[in-house]
Amino acid sequence: MANLKDLSTRKEPLTGGHRMCPGCGAPIAARQILLASKDPVVVVCATGCLEVSTTIFPYTAWNIPYLHVAFENAAAALSGIEACYQNFKRRGKLSQPIQFVAFGGDGGTYDIGLQALSGAMERGHDLLYVCYNNEAYMNTGVQRSGATPKGANTTTEPAGKVKQGKVEWRKDLTEIMVAHGIPYVAQATIGNWSDLTRKAEKAFSIRGPKFINVLQPCRLGWGYKPEETCAIARLAVETCFWPSYEVENGIYKINSKPKDKKPVVEYLKSQDRFRHLFKPGNEKLLEEIQQGTDKRWEYLLAREASVQGGGKA
Repeated sequence: MANLKDLSTRKEPLTGGHRMCPGCGAPIAARQILLASKDPVVVVCATGCLEVSTTIFPYTAWNIPYLHVAFENAAAALSGIEACYQNFKRRGKLSQPIQFVAFGGDGGTYDIGLQALSGAMERGHDLLYVCYNNEAYMNTGVQRSGATPKGANTTTEPAGKVKQGKVEWRKDLTEIMVAHGIPYVAQATIGNWSDLTRKAEKAFSIRGPKFINVLQPCRLGWGYKPEETCAIARLAVETCFWPSYEVENGIYKINSKPKDKKPVVEYLKSQDRFRHLFKPGNEKLLEEIQQGTDKRWEYLLAREASVQGGGKA
């Protein structure tokens, strides 16, 4: 894996001075992933926080070829660009290796853009799709998405007398991507740069469709101090609320196994969006969230063990 000295010599894909919120994890994710490529990179970005804050007309914070597309079609647009590149290679018009990366938030990935994403994965395009996952529609007012965790307070499923935040469990999009049978799928956070960079490097080295789901805390929608972004991302892994793992050609590998797994309440207490859960009467809901987290963790451990024991993933 590239070391910090090597990474520091590479051209910055994203300039400073963009208009993302202080403490936002999206530009951290973009920089960590794109710096992992030694080859030129073409980026397609769905409408969302990362797009609106880095491309305010007539300015751009991007130092690489960049295309803004609609909320729902980042994967489709990048599929067309990648197909054009392959056509140029066959005709001898291009020979230089180029990486193709799509960025979409959880709204544009889990929900609105899921059809285009699934199609790109099924067709086998040689591209990397990255979901910078802040678990709600943050750009338009903190509405719930398919990625929003159970119990989180949002503007469309607020905590109150009737409900205590979102009722449903979040969609497991990472496993949906695994079910497509693509060469590489990973979950990561911005809290561990070396893990995320290594996964991006691996994705860039593999031909075919790849997907990385990056947990990216949002200080505005989650409610915490800007300087705590990366610490909260690490806490998500330490409590197994957001396991760090990868699936390469169907083989599961958990990248971080906490020696002393912290209770989920430590993660929930770090954010205002969950503070209502600690009011009297919500003890059962906290237990359900812990049980759901434990069940998911045990599932991943079993998947990894089945491969190590000689079974099929």
